[in-house]
Amino acid sequence: MNDSAHPDQVGARLRRIEGQIRGIARMIENDRACEDIVTQLMAVRSGIDTAGALILDTHLERCLAEDDSPERIAQLRDAMKLWWRFAPGAAGFAGGSDADAEPAEQPAP
Repeated sequence: MNDSAHPDQVGARLRRIEGQIRGIARMIENDRACEDIVTQLMAVRSGIDTAGALILDTHLERCLAEDDSPERIAQLRDAMKLWWRFAPGAAGFAGGSDADAEPAEQPAP
């Protein structure tokens, strides 16, 4: 990840998450309202999702900047499998982590 601005963004986000986790622990110790604690947990989850997306984005940028050899295509497929394991809502895809999977049928509105 050294050739992108993403490492700085990821590092800053992870430090923020670390502070949020400490804050949540204090909230629990101080018997804060459940709604406040859950709100902070959701913020942490969002931060982790964003950090993961930045890391995967950098990986995909590197893969796409390279050639289209069979090895590179396999790396891209592996990255997509990783994404679908990581991504919120990935369970909406058949198999959840299969890069070749088609989106699951959605009921008509």
